[in-house]
Amino acid sequence: MPNGTARALGLLALVCAFAPAAQAADHEVKMLNLGVKGAMVFEPDYIVAAPGDTVTFVPTQPGHNAESIKGMWPDGVEPFKSGFNHPYTLKIEKEGVYGIKCTPHYGMGMVALVVAGKPDNLEAARAVKHPGKAQPSFTALLDEAAKAK
Repeated sequence: MPNGTARALGLLALVCAFAPAAQAADHEVKMLNLGVKGAMVFEPDYIVAAPGDTVTFVPTQPGHNAESIKGMWPDGVEPFKSGFNHPYTLKIEKEGVYGIKCTPHYGMGMVALVVAGKPDNLEAARAVKHPGKAQPSFTALLDEAAKAK
């Protein structure tokens, strides 16, 4: 086998070996009226992701949306608000925690937390006040993120 061909095959094998690790993941989150943790929930509500991954919020039942929460978002990342009953795909751009709510069911505790890499904005996220059941839900989710840190 000519020397150049062997090198090319070796390089191809090396690229193929590392290709799966370079692929971004898509995490699916269902918006539910009733789930494992009760009424009006995102399932799962705690997502571990990496920059480059996507998180797709799927309205499997009507009346839901997904929206970023001010103060629970990495600096420099654009906030979002999806339409009701429409799927929304969030691209994870930076490391940190991303707090998400369903606008009409926020006070009922319909919240989710995406943790990407190092949660450098964890303490800022803890300082955000939430209505009703959202506060204890986020306390538990942020505690889980702190343990993983």
